[in-house]
Amino acid sequence: MTASKDLTKESPRSPRNRLAGYALMARMIDKGRASIEGTVGEYHFACPLDQMLFEFKGVTADEVKELLASGATDDKIVAWFNSHGTPKTSEEIQAWSTGVVGYRPYDDPEKRDWFADECAKLNLKPESSTLVDYLEADDVASFKN
Repeated sequence: MTASKDLTKESPRSPRNRLAGYALMARMIDKGRASIEGTVGEYHFACPLDQMLFEFKGVTADEVKELLASGATDDKIVAWFNSHGTPKTSEEIQAWSTGVVGYRPYDDPEKRDWFADECAKLNLKPESSTLVDYLEADDVASFKN
């Protein structure tokens, strides 16, 4: 079994960390493995962010969790993603990942107030911060000693 991170003691990998071009994947893997091991802490596997990846590829959280539970390495998980669900070209993966990493909730009227409140807690400027900026700052704040 591939070692999982203890997310009660450290954060998962950044959503910017790309595996085979996929943003979010490394973070999703860390949260999924920790969920299986019971060390997920305040994080959530199959959260709305993970669901964005699953929907993009046309796979389900249950399928991915089963794969993670098998002890698959990062490389095997990437290979599985590339061979399951909706086929995607490397260009489509890159474009999707760039969009995900650049997403600014402040630009969405339905999410603006929530995001502004969350950014204020971390001294981020909501109008210029991406969701990934927020998640990374929140990870740092969560594990300051």
